[in-house]
Amino acid sequence: MQDKVIPIRAAGTERRPAPLYDGTPLADTLGRGLRDLRISVTDRCNFRCVYCMPREVFDHEHKFLPHSAILSFEEIARLARVFVGLGVQKIRLTGGEPLVRRDLHRLVEQLARLDVDLTLTTNGSLLAKQARRLKDAGLKRITVSLDSLDDVVFKAMNDADFPVAKVLEGIDAAAAAGLGPIKINMVVKRGTNDGEIVPMAQRFRGTGHIVRFIEFMDVGSTNGWRMDDVLPSAEVVRMIAAHHPLEPIGANHPGEVADRWRYADGAGEIGVISSVTQAFCRDCNRLRLSTEGALYTCLFAQSGHELKPLLRAGAGDDELRNEIAAVWRARADRYSEIRTAETANLPKVEMSYIGG
Repeated sequence: MQDKVIPIRAAGTERRPAPLYDGTPLADTLGRGLRDLRISVTDRCNFRCVYCMPREVFDHEHKFLPHSAILSFEEIARLARVFVGLGVQKIRLTGGEPLVRRDLHRLVEQLARLDVDLTLTTNGSLLAKQARRLKDAGLKRITVSLDSLDDVVFKAMNDADFPVAKVLEGIDAAAAAGLGPIKINMVVKRGTNDGEIVPMAQRFRGTGHIVRFIEFMDVGSTNGWRMDDVLPSAEVVRMIAAHHPLEPIGANHPGEVADRWRYADGAGEIGVISSVTQAFCRDCNRLRLSTEGALYTCLFAQSGHELKPLLRAGAGDDELRNEIAAVWRARADRYSEIRTAETANLPKVEMSYIGG
């Protein structure tokens, strides 16, 4: 059995006050602005996807965070308000699986009061029961992870005894509630679920839902990533286009991670996310807030910046704003552009701790 995974945090050196934030738009060392914030509301999940929370590591002996260690909804909402004041325009709630966090709609209600695009990513297992309440609370859109339409392949990817039909039921409930356009994320692992690419595209053609095919990435330190398991997005596009001609279309906004393609016959669009074969670090405008209040400047980060001690020590909004601004301005991450076999094997924070 592998060693237990412990989230990586910044070393506990003596903290000095951050420089004062002067109100100018934030830019990191590579000139990238801050636009998106991803908030992990729990480190727990009811699936054990092989690319995120492999069961041999996240087993019955794994110690998840106690409730006292994670940020309260009020703490999350307060930080979110500070982030919006720094230029954040979009907030995505993630996990783990965010819908296992009890009464999540209460947090959605608080965040919906902000002038921000509010969305959420889920595995869909609990969505049918919660979609309407989330929409009524103010959630605008939703993304559902679905790696196969075949139950056998689906289980091979998520290592959970959960039927695809229940996820599809959740997608239908979200659509009925008005949580759209719905995006459906499929992580493609060569030799495991690549035979599901065309069926997935065909299943959602003409529905208004957008399927996005994601290259298998070396996130965290436990998913056994190998380059041989990566199916390049260019091949995904060729496979689908052989059945339904595709045309490239432009991004919705700067820093969008997916390359967009529309069906030539007008039956909607797909997306491909190619962080392995076509790195997009130069446009990355995302910060990630972990379940217990650590700030991560990259999905592949080795360390984070603790905000919870400031929060719980009574720091004012100005102090929090200064701290966050200093973290962003010092940011120099471009992991996917400099990825090598050596860097891929370095310890990294687990995706289930900071969200995808």
